[in-house]
Amino acid sequence: MRFVDDIYSLYREQLGEDEDNAISVVLSILEDHSREDMMTLIKEMDDDEVMQMVGVYLVEMLKMKMAQDGKLSEWESSLNPPRYH
Repeated sequence: MRFVDDIYSLYREQLGEDEDNAISVVLSILEDHSREDMMTLIKEMDDDEVMQMVGVYLVEMLKMKMAQDGKLSEWESSLNPPRYH
């Protein structure tokens, strides 16, 4: 995915080994872009990239719902649902 490659190149040194750094970078990028910007990026993706993106989102949201129902005792999402929704 070109966009992810570009982000990684720009923030490689800031990302380090802590997952929270990646979350901070993503949140910062999302704050700086509109829905229209995001839709433009999605339109530029090939079919596999769109399916992968939606797949990751669906898995994370299903895991969140399972945790809410007590079906997963230890669930840590790389997405931080309260911030995204």
